[in-house]
Amino acid sequence: MKLHAGKYLWPHYMKQVPDYPTLKHDINCDCLIIGGGIGGALCSYLLSLQGIRAVLVDKGKIAGGSTLASTGLLQYASDKMLTSFIHTFGERASVHFYRLCEQAMLRLKEIGYHLQQQQPPLKIDNPVPHSLISERATLYLASNHSDISLLRTEYENLRKHGFTAEWWNKEKIADKLPFHRHAAIYTQNDAEMDPFAFVHALISYAATKGLAVFENTPITGHTFIDDKAGVICRSRKVQIQTKHVIYATGYETQEFKKDRGTSLTSTYVIVTEPINYSDKIDPWYERCMIWETARPYCYMRTTPDGRILAGGLDERLNGKPLTEGRRFQKSRDLMQMVHNMIPNASNLNVEFFWEAVFGGTNDGLPFIGPHPKYPNCYFLEGYGGNGTVCTMIAAEMITDILTGKPRPDLGIFSLTRSLKRKKL
Repeated sequence: MKLHAGKYLWPHYMKQVPDYPTLKHDINCDCLIIGGGIGGALCSYLLSLQGIRAVLVDKGKIAGGSTLASTGLLQYASDKMLTSFIHTFGERASVHFYRLCEQAMLRLKEIGYHLQQQQPPLKIDNPVPHSLISERATLYLASNHSDISLLRTEYENLRKHGFTAEWWNKEKIADKLPFHRHAAIYTQNDAEMDPFAFVHALISYAATKGLAVFENTPITGHTFIDDKAGVICRSRKVQIQTKHVIYATGYETQEFKKDRGTSLTSTYVIVTEPINYSDKIDPWYERCMIWETARPYCYMRTTPDGRILAGGLDERLNGKPLTEGRRFQKSRDLMQMVHNMIPNASNLNVEFFWEAVFGGTNDGLPFIGPHPKYPNCYFLEGYGGNGTVCTMIAAEMITDILTGKPRPDLGIFSLTRSLKRKKL
């Protein structure tokens, strides 16, 4: 599956990208992690802290899949509103999911700060101090007047259940930002990250704790032995014998294990040249991340060196591969959106732009856990707009299961769940 195409931002910041060898001999381990993106990296990090002998393989380069095209916006709020989740699953399960997202946000920030403190700093080619992850607020805009009541109900549900949220009317929005909207929800304690550097930092740290990492090592077959002996995976002519397998293969999972209720779309991203916010963008309150109620929605964030990153304009793939070339027109459309929202940025030019595959689920929940056709295996499918946050939830759940800690709430994310079910 072709996951993306274009000119990418994140490698621009790294002077030296770590290289890892190709597996050329048989090996055994306690856990094999397939996929070197954010899911595989988080699992590697957490398992390394538990002293589990793990091997990580990727068919290409580490962080070369969807991570390369990630925009690095992290929120506790899902693409699907808490209000909508409550209508589908009931209050208890829905609030629990949002609480897990809130906790995952905190955990991601803790991990980012730990990596920055504990390992030699990555060589970032950026004159501005460049963190792996930085706390940011988020502004969720009503795209039109008819969405105000919808957004207000969401705000009231968030506050009812103790989630951080403020209601902004049109006057406050106009005071804090250089555009006009009818209403918005302002939330704190979200974050933005450099996903490419974050993944490399996670894996680099785990490697110091014993993780074996292999690039250009595709898994070409497997044999399920029994509950005790585990699984034998093959990569060309070599074998990996392991007790457990974690599939952190992202959207490409749908090529060999199609999940009912998943949908793949194409999404588009632009990044401008650097600007001086104090001189040219006044105001942009706290450089907060911005998104909206429209579906498909558009969003914006900033980067440490003063760029605007904007994305959206998603289109359904309907089973077809990513169509290269759409990014050229879409980048012009996204730049026009930036100009409309931030008039002082009208002279900005696009420096990076790309298109990528993006996946979601019909019920808004990720797929996490075992599958009856894959004994001793666990799947990590953090699909959706806050996929990195859901991936953090999944990595912690799978690590807990592998280390003997019960996770009864894993059933919420079952790979075999009915997508038509109602309240849990």
